[in-house]
Amino acid sequence: EPGPGAQPPESEAPQSSAEAPPAELEAPPAESEVWEGDVAAAARLLRPPEGTEADWEILREKTIWAWELGLDTLSMGESMAFLGLSFVGAPYVANTLELPGSEQVVVNLQEMDCVTFVENVLALAHFIRRAEPGTLDSEAETQALYKRLLRQIRYRGGRVDGYPSRLHYFSDWILDNEAKGLVREITRELGGVEDPRAIDFMSTHPEAYRQLANPVVFRAIQNQEAYLSGLVRYRIPEGEMAAGISRIQDGDIIAATSTVQGLDVGHTGLALWQDNALHLLHAPNVDGSVEVSDLPLAERVWRLEGMDGIRVVRPLPQDSHVG
Repeated sequence: EPGPGAQPPESEAPQSSAEAPPAELEAPPAESEVWEGDVAAAARLLRPPEGTEADWEILREKTIWAWELGLDTLSMGESMAFLGLSFVGAPYVANTLELPGSEQVVVNLQEMDCVTFVENVLALAHFIRRAEPGTLDSEAETQALYKRLLRQIRYRGGRVDGYPSRLHYFSDWILDNEAKGLVREITRELGGVEDPRAIDFMSTHPEAYRQLANPVVFRAIQNQEAYLSGLVRYRIPEGEMAAGISRIQDGDIIAATSTVQGLDVGHTGLALWQDNALHLLHAPNVDGSVEVSDLPLAERVWRLEGMDGIRVVRPLPQDSHVG
């Protein structure tokens, strides 16, 4: 996975040509210009942050399906495992939150990266518990509730207050969502050891984040990095994962710790037991779509270059904390 929220240079859409000149004024033929930009990326920049009709149709269909199966009566982890599996095949796309303009809640249920996959599944698991059958009859109520859930999960304190308010580092994401009662980290309980490495990837790679060109934003990110670096966090080293794996449950959030200097977590997904082996349900950038890993989790992490362990976070059904 790339660093949190990395933003490549924005593509420019091709410009429409001017009206053709009269034939007698035409210049000699020249070689045709070919626009070599990424059409899909350019179109994505024009995507409405509040989501498209296709996004909201996906939400309605998954909600009705989940209610029919009684997923809202299962544990949060079980609900998330089923909902996560329903996204298998959805395309991996990086930087879907990096739309032009001011920071705002972005809804995209058609494309996702490893973190937005986890966020959407967690939001859906709460949505099917919070929504009433009549909610889906009102487009306004449906959208308001889902955007409120995403905002609570994705932003510090559940408030959108500029780019720094987004929980860019997964350590920050865990910390803030624990404070809201939405998750509980169990890494230490499973044999985790202290991870003393500093977190400063964003401020040491400002060229990857267009928002960091603003010195106020840059300082805010630096301050948050310093705060996170000063906290004690834990990881289960890749060579010691076997002992605690049996206590991991379906739908637990798995965060693979990174060996990249300054980066705390390099990949995320959901735990899924299949044939007595623990696998990862995730959106990998290598294979290009949401999938269940072929390899068991421990072997998958061991083979991933740049990953050296995991953190485990359990989702909680604390709906009252999502306001």
